Amino acid sequence: MGIADELFVNLVEIISAGFMIFGGSLPYIPQYLKMRQENSSEGFSLKVCLVLLAANILRIAFWFGKFYETPLLIQSIVMILTMLFMLDVCVRLRKEHPLTSNRRKYFTDFNPADFWNWSTFSDYFQCVLSMVVIICLLTYLLVESSAYIETIGTLSLCTESTLALPQLFKNFSTGSTQGMSVKMVMLWFLGDSFKTLYFIIRSAPLQFLMCGSIQTLVDLMIFYQVLTYGDSKP
Repeated sequence: MGIADELFVNLVEIISAGFMIFGGSLPYIPQYLKMRQENSSEGFSLKVCLVLLAANILRIAFWFGKFYETPLLIQSIVMILTMLFMLDVCVRLRKEHPLTSNRRKYFTDFNPADFWNWSTFSDYFQCVLSMVVIICLLTYLLVESSAYIETIGTLSLCTESTLALPQLFKNFSTGSTQGMSVKMVMLWFLGDSFKTLYFIIRSAPLQFLMCGSIQTLVDLMIFYQVLTYGDSKP
């Protein structure tokens, strides 16, 4: 292989790794811009952040028991930081324009009714930190157990496959898609479609194909909501 060919291969590998690392976070750029434009975060489901935080914390724990490609590990770290940023923005906007009661809701109240609906970003951060500590402790104690490692790997995959469900349910409960970025869902759909096609071509295990198919189906259901609800307000 000549020097030019080697440089080209290295460039393709770098670009692929960069897309793998940052590609998962791209859909949240249009959602962030839409929230800043409308000065409201009411159309975006915060449980999307919960799903991705849980899935990527589990995926990082899985790495300690079964090493996988470094770009995928970095991708999980980038996604966690992205979701924490989105949570911070959403909470700030909600505090500026409260639509519910002004009763303070704290993570340390341990009230199940208020779960993932707290008043400050620090409460969400405390919850995420608690998740990290619990999973780290379990992984430290059980890292030699192949059953445990395979379980958290499967849980990570299954959790991530439900990514769009919170947004689907939020749209359904409000009867509106106002405040949700359609571009975000479009990027979800493109990513999930290519991923599912890749699983088919590579003859991946049935579990991977099922998860990819479910994600793509949910994306299509959200598009149907966009067409059905139109410009209706919550």
